[in-house]
Amino acid sequence: MQNVAFLIERFGLLAIFLNVLLSSGGLPLPCYPALMLAAALAAPTGIRIPEIIATGAAATLIADTAWFWGGRRYGGAVLKVLCRISLSPDSCVRRTESIFTRVGPASLTFAKFIPGLSNISVALAGATGITFPIFLLFDSAGAVGFIGTGVALGSFFRRAIATGLGFFDRLGEWGILFAAAALLLFLAWKALQRQLFLRRLRIERITVAELRTLIDSGARPVILDVRSAEARRRSARIPGSIAGDPPQLVRLRESIASHSEIVVYCACPNDASAALAANELKRAGFRRVRPLLGGIDAWTEAGHALEHPPLHPAPKCGEPCGSRAGMAQAA
Repeated sequence: MQNVAFLIERFGLLAIFLNVLLSSGGLPLPCYPALMLAAALAAPTGIRIPEIIATGAAATLIADTAWFWGGRRYGGAVLKVLCRISLSPDSCVRRTESIFTRVGPASLTFAKFIPGLSNISVALAGATGITFPIFLLFDSAGAVGFIGTGVALGSFFRRAIATGLGFFDRLGEWGILFAAAALLLFLAWKALQRQLFLRRLRIERITVAELRTLIDSGARPVILDVRSAEARRRSARIPGSIAGDPPQLVRLRESIASHSEIVVYCACPNDASAALAANELKRAGFRRVRPLLGGIDAWTEAGHALEHPPLHPAPKCGEPCGSRAGMAQAA
């Protein structure tokens, strides 16, 4: 354990700073092991607990500030980058936007405790126009709380951690190999979770050209926008879209005929929200449901018209809404 204590004493704060900076920057590196280790060895190494918290919080704020200004300048493009580099299958833009819409900037105080939401919530704060002082206030509270929790755990379990370090010291090089293998297994598990999540998204899609042809033919498909309320509020949408919030999807059975052609779109990487919503609708009994390939971005890039007024509510009609009369209320 003396060797480990020596390394912590010499490189501890620098190692903590780099580990937290890279983790907050988006790399799939856990930062709690380093924080807990440094806190457990604070007494023998001479590093003070406030120094550990200040170092970790500073690294977090540096990374978060970069993502905040990236979100302010590039908006949704930054959110998509974060989703793509994350190994967490839960890090969907829509989920974070929903939380952010309900709670507001205060969500930054706890977002770091929810896997996959931390960086997205920070970039979303920039994209939605939150002022930098407000962002800094809430994000600082979240950073100190998150880092402080890891340090508190290390202090509380310091005896168990010291015992474990003694065991690794006796193992010598094998202990280092074991720790490296544990990290690789963690990353492999997260990658497997992501692949399993992506497999759930495998469903037949409709292209923008096919949807345009379908509309021009007079078929009047039901078009569901399953982006978050915040995303729908701040951006344009496909003409005739119906707001398709998850709690309302199953209730659509009451207003839309099961044989209707339904197209679902979102603004997520891999059309994640749209594919999940389409699968849910299929389980609810709708037979002709397809996500829009590329979502709203693909529609925009194709040069098709967009509308800015509020979304049409889910149609309430006296006849099946897959009919022309019913769909006229949503067109």
